[in-house]
Amino acid sequence: MFDPFGDLAEQGYLRNRRGDIDPRVIKAAEHNFFEANIADALAYLAACPELTYTDFLKVHQILFSDYYPWAGQDRSITMPNSAVRKGEVWFSHPNDARLAVEHGLRIGAVPETMTRRFGEVMGLFAFGHPFLDGNGRTMLLVHMELCHRAGFSINWHRVKKDDYLRALTAEIAKPGQGVLEEYLAAFKTLQVPRERWGGCVLEIKGLDGLDDGNVIESDINDPAIAEKYQQITASRGYSYTALSPQESKAGLNRSSSGIRRK
Repeated sequence: MFDPFGDLAEQGYLRNRRGDIDPRVIKAAEHNFFEANIADALAYLAACPELTYTDFLKVHQILFSDYYPWAGQDRSITMPNSAVRKGEVWFSHPNDARLAVEHGLRIGAVPETMTRRFGEVMGLFAFGHPFLDGNGRTMLLVHMELCHRAGFSINWHRVKKDDYLRALTAEIAKPGQGVLEEYLAAFKTLQVPRERWGGCVLEIKGLDGLDDGNVIESDINDPAIAEKYQQITASRGYSYTALSPQESKAGLNRSSSGIRRK
């Protein structure tokens, strides 16, 4: 079981407030708190004039702070010295989680861009993987809000878990090449009214994201891990630099730093 704090036996999975260790109990508790708090999270998102990284963190806090005392804090705080992966999928360096999510938010803030690159946005959220748990549900709600503002919705309850995760994994590895857009295109639909969102989300089966099976690979100060991150950055084709004047003019430059395709 994922144990980044090294105190599973004493304080339970991820130091949850009840000290739960049984995976079945943990997943049931997570779902119950998610169901209880989803309306507040969706209302919070709807009230945001624009969506920022702070809002992304706040949604996670609303959903899961009743269970996890660290909810709303990203990996730069909760486990700043560790690399995390699931299988062959490596998530961002803990200090780069914010950059990845912020770039997704900038793309999604422009309706015309979100309409074309909605899969890339989700891939950036997933690669950033800011939280120890609850990433999938948090990024799903934020993504739904961005889609709504762009004038469309995705029928997530029709998406097949295994197919989606394969496409998401490919998107993380090679972002911006249309892999996830191509898969999700069949589920893209007219804008669904906000009042139906809660019920729609709770109908979704198995799309919690890539949290289950997370593994701590090593200390990020290990030269081999530092080299691995360099390889990941090169293979993804993104560089953490200022955005170009053209991108800024298009309305994508919403903060001082971001990710730009090479």
